[in-house]
Amino acid sequence: KRDHLLRGESEEEREKRGGKMREKRMTRNRWLGLLLFVLYLSLLFYLMFFSEMQERGVLVKPDYTYNLVPFREIRRYLLHGRQIGFFGVLLNLWGNILGFLPLGFILPIFSRRCRRHWYNTVISAYLLSFSIEAAQLLLRAGSCDVDDLILNSFGAFLGYLLFQLVQRLRELRRLWISREDRA
Repeated sequence: KRDHLLRGESEEEREKRGGKMREKRMTRNRWLGLLLFVLYLSLLFYLMFFSEMQERGVLVKPDYTYNLVPFREIRRYLLHGRQIGFFGVLLNLWGNILGFLPLGFILPIFSRRCRRHWYNTVISAYLLSFSIEAAQLLLRAGSCDVDDLILNSFGAFLGYLLFQLVQRLRELRRLWISREDRA
């Protein structure tokens, strides 16, 4: 950050040649992303712990329910979807994917690390999902399922891809507008 001093350059010389460091500041879009993130987390925690759908709620289940075998429940839902029913499959498989898709989209809006590297977004989603699953187990507020970690992380990855697609479309739009301005 201060390599210009090693070269014997003063701050004024550095600024003259255009090397002024960009200040870290929250733009309007980043503030909006942070607000969306807080609203998203609030809704997610409500649905996971306080909603009465699917036997949710703190200490609702009499026993601890968990699955620690990867892909067991995913396989069961895919193979026995007709017996389970469309709504059950939709809620479990697609609900876990779509539930974390917004997180994968929102995190890169205000986090530079998540914007630069997809794996930071996926790791963040995994850690949030792991925390939720552990809390569900300890509070008996649903079932702790390793497949949920897989599906949630995949959903966040899809959200990140969607964010990148939107960014590319924005760049193309800016290029298109600048071409029209020159013409």
